[in-house]
Amino acid sequence: MPIVHSRRRFLTDLAFAGAAGGLAGVGASGLIGASQSLAAEPPPETTSVRIPRFVGFPATCLAPMYAAEEFLRAEGFTDLRYIDVPGSGYLEAVGRGTVDFAQDFAVSALRRIDAGDPMTLLAGLHAGCLEGFANDSVRSVRDLKGKRVGVFAEITEYWILKIMAAYVGLDPARDIHWVNTQHPIDLFEQGKIDAYATLAAQTFDIRARKLGRSFINTAIDRPWSQYFCCVFEGNREFVRKYPVATKRVVRAMLKATDLCVSDPAGVARRLVDRGITDRYDYALQTMNELPYDKWRDYDVEDSVRFYALRMHEAGLIKSAPNKIISDACDWRFLNELKRELKA
Repeated sequence: MPIVHSRRRFLTDLAFAGAAGGLAGVGASGLIGASQSLAAEPPPETTSVRIPRFVGFPATCLAPMYAAEEFLRAEGFTDLRYIDVPGSGYLEAVGRGTVDFAQDFAVSALRRIDAGDPMTLLAGLHAGCLEGFANDSVRSVRDLKGKRVGVFAEITEYWILKIMAAYVGLDPARDIHWVNTQHPIDLFEQGKIDAYATLAAQTFDIRARKLGRSFINTAIDRPWSQYFCCVFEGNREFVRKYPVATKRVVRAMLKATDLCVSDPAGVARRLVDRGITDRYDYALQTMNELPYDKWRDYDVEDSVRFYALRMHEAGLIKSAPNKIISDACDWRFLNELKRELKA
């Protein structure tokens, strides 16, 4: 994507560069120690890293990935490339080797791992993301029984809704009439479906337009709010071949996640300046509503086990949770960084 230089962009970059330098020196909490650890580490085995840029949807919940640019450069990645990946191709980019790392929805990552994609889960980033809207006949997930639910098949919203339905005792295949559509909002306005679900930041526009009542919000409703929605994943061969570089990438992502909490306005401006969204107000609302402050507190393995079990029970994956954790998860870097980047 062409980069447009402007005074606003220049000032934003200066602010982020200062944040990157500051956090590299003292850690996310202002404590000395992170810089000493960084200095003691060997240089990354490679200075090249590829990160995806989600094209076609204003996925502001992926903010840490875009806010990590200066942190990645501070970690020694001189050849940093953001690769444009359109639509559903984003979900397959790491497994196909199109990019080296990505922030991904946990259920999407588990689907790809179950399908055999060579991916390694490295950290949890935040909870939240999904919100369901419906007409007055639906006040909870249980009320979806017998209802028409608009979904675009094989995407995150569909999988999560099926998991939720099974979790409350419904049979997702028999109890819900799934309407496959790329435009569920249009069908809802026309009265052709009863419910649908969306991801941030589209939810803010829906609330403003009053296109249904919210019946589930994974940022605040239990048990979903207690588990990571988004995880950080790496290409398995990159992680195996370049462990020092991998740790540095994970550290940059965790610092960027902290920045979403400490400077939400700055991150929101970056999303606009980078062309991720043209709505600063919705980007800022994403920063303020999604819990980006949970990566130190929540247990990412617990989240993987929770979602993998739910998906296994719903028939969305064949692999047992323990096999996924054993074969496709590596928490070494996260555990080390939790000690280094103390709260």
